[in-house]
Amino acid sequence: MAIRGCVSSGASQFTNSRCSSKPETMVRHLLLNLLLLFSHNCDIFIDAVKIEDLEEQTWNNHSLHSVPQDLDTRLKRLDLSNNFIRQLQTLALPYLEQLDLSSNQLDLISKGAFENLAQLEQLNLSRNALNNNLGSNSKALQSIGTLRRLDLSLNGLSDYSARLFLRNKTSLDELKMTGNSLIRLSRRMFQESNALRAVTLDDNLISVIEQGTFEPLWQLEILNLAQNNLAHICDFTLIQLKHLNLSHNSIEFFMSRENDHMYELEVLDLSFNKLLYFPIVPKMNQLKFLYLQNNMVGSLNSEASMVSGANSVYSDIMSEKIISKNNLHANWRLMPLLYIDLSYNHFTSFPLETLSRLSFLETLNFSYNCLQSITWNVRNYSNMGYQRQLYFPSLKQLYMKSNGLVNISHFFLKALTKIETLNLEDNSVQPCAFKGHLSSEPTQQMLFNKHCVAFQQLSTLKHLILRKNNIRILHANAFQQTSLHSLDLAGNIDMAMHLGALEGVQETLESLIISENNMTSCDLSLPCLPALSQLNLSNNHIDNIPSSLSCSPLMEIDIRNNAFVSLNDACYRIKPSDHVLQWKLLQLL
Repeated sequence: MAIRGCVSSGASQFTNSRCSSKPETMVRHLLLNLLLLFSHNCDIFIDAVKIEDLEEQTWNNHSLHSVPQDLDTRLKRLDLSNNFIRQLQTLALPYLEQLDLSSNQLDLISKGAFENLAQLEQLNLSRNALNNNLGSNSKALQSIGTLRRLDLSLNGLSDYSARLFLRNKTSLDELKMTGNSLIRLSRRMFQESNALRAVTLDDNLISVIEQGTFEPLWQLEILNLAQNNLAHICDFTLIQLKHLNLSHNSIEFFMSRENDHMYELEVLDLSFNKLLYFPIVPKMNQLKFLYLQNNMVGSLNSEASMVSGANSVYSDIMSEKIISKNNLHANWRLMPLLYIDLSYNHFTSFPLETLSRLSFLETLNFSYNCLQSITWNVRNYSNMGYQRQLYFPSLKQLYMKSNGLVNISHFFLKALTKIETLNLEDNSVQPCAFKGHLSSEPTQQMLFNKHCVAFQQLSTLKHLILRKNNIRILHANAFQQTSLHSLDLAGNIDMAMHLGALEGVQETLESLIISENNMTSCDLSLPCLPALSQLNLSNNHIDNIPSSLSCSPLMEIDIRNNAFVSLNDACYRIKPSDHVLQWKLLQLL
């Protein structure tokens, strides 16, 4: 009422008063609106939190012996894992979508326990004792036809009990049965769960897979059979499968019958088995990653005997009376493989002809084998007398750690036309000195020198690891004509660096490691390295930083465990300007 009187008493007076207090009124009006907005948003937030609380409850690790009473019927997600629940009665939660009962002591589920869970899609029953009271427990699960994900791991399930639990599972997309007691997979196992996309059966006792077990699962993309007792894969026929894990079995060979079907397989893991041969994969495939580490491939000494042995086994399995073709090489030539791991095998020679057929291969891990040299044992198709040159046209990363390598054929280095990373750690490789066109020693003589490796042929090389190779002298121009960005020379005890050892890579070298070499300042000769940002000189006997480093834009330098008397001795020649220098000086003195 006071406001109405004020307005009617005089327009001019009201106008003047309003104008004089306009800023204050606007501020009040703004604060009022903000307060109202904040209160409204607060209510919305509180309501949202309440709704979220209603949709999900976690009773994980609460020492429960039974399901809590009076659970809200609107729940969508319920976590009862890591408790002591032994029996499960009827759950009246019509909107529940996810239920986690893992790691309890559950051994009895009433037949009607899940009947009212019409929306349940994910059920985790792992780490219980469901193999007890099998009749009641399996019938309880048969009442859930909407499940998409089911975890029955570590329940002591046998072949028969697993089959009972998988009845009426036509919507099941993902199944996990890790760590049970499955021995034989039959054609009836997945008859009522044929929509499966991912199946995990690792850490069981499976030794037999009947023909037709997985073939009806036409949507199956991921199959994990690791850590079982499989000895052979005689005829791989799962066309639609994309990821197959067969690691940690006792597999001696893997064979696929030749046909014109396009297989979707992209990842094949056969690591930690007893393979004697390379696998014979489907002729038409999409395989990109092949894991063969920790096997016995190469134990037949020569590549020729290994290839002929694989083809002979294939002919026997496929009941061919005559070995009509080289199935191994024919199929590998068509493989779009990007990565292969052959580490921890028994190779004494490098399988040049087999691996050179992988024209798309980018990464090869050949570490921890028994090579002493890589010689060019390539069959010639004519009597012309010259060596037939093979290539690895896409190979960028090659790992040859811990092989005992002394010599690498220059033909092999020539074949690495795209190589960027070469790891030769823990071998006995000695870099050759680069003589150049002015030398009296012919270039060919240097290339065929069996006592050193000519890295100068690797023009695309960016990262080289020569750690622990017993290198005594790093000759001048040892890496000439490469494109090195990083060089690791650590662990070469008593190594001396020749003046000019890094000539040719000064402009590109960004990281240099020469730690643990027992070097003194007299052994260290570094040119101006205008791209160097990381330098590791730790664990030597250096008492003076080379003056040439004043031109390097160092971001990090490690000089721990050396012979510097003071910090000034170490850093007075380093002049950081527009960069931040990180010193690692622990145990400097």
